[in-house]
Amino acid sequence: MSTRAAEENLTEDERRGLELIRETGGIHQSNFWKELDVSSRKGSRIVESLLEKELINRDETVYKGHNTYYLSPTAQDLEFSLLMAGDMLSPFVGDEEVDARDDTFSQWVMNLAYEE
Repeated sequence: MSTRAAEENLTEDERRGLELIRETGGIHQSNFWKELDVSSRKGSRIVESLLEKELINRDETVYKGHNTYYLSPTAQDLEFSLLMAGDMLSPFVGDEEVDARDDTFSQWVMNLAYEE
């Protein structure tokens, strides 16, 4: 199941939980349920559901002297169309450094400008 499809089927609590994890870039599970203002049991169910849908990662850690989990967002589906100008991929994709005055970059910008 794609990330987008999995997100469409989230409950309101799961959506709030995923948003919290993404906004913070990661959060300890012991703080997760407190931030959402839900019981620890409900927080654990939300986490299990998000894990099952592969929308978050959960790693064991020690926080303030207690064993807990660190919740972080998974890499989201990339929207490759944002890197395209017509049929030309952005010259900034790759390992090489691109000179903004280079013809490749100019051509990509022109393709972008004239897209309908």
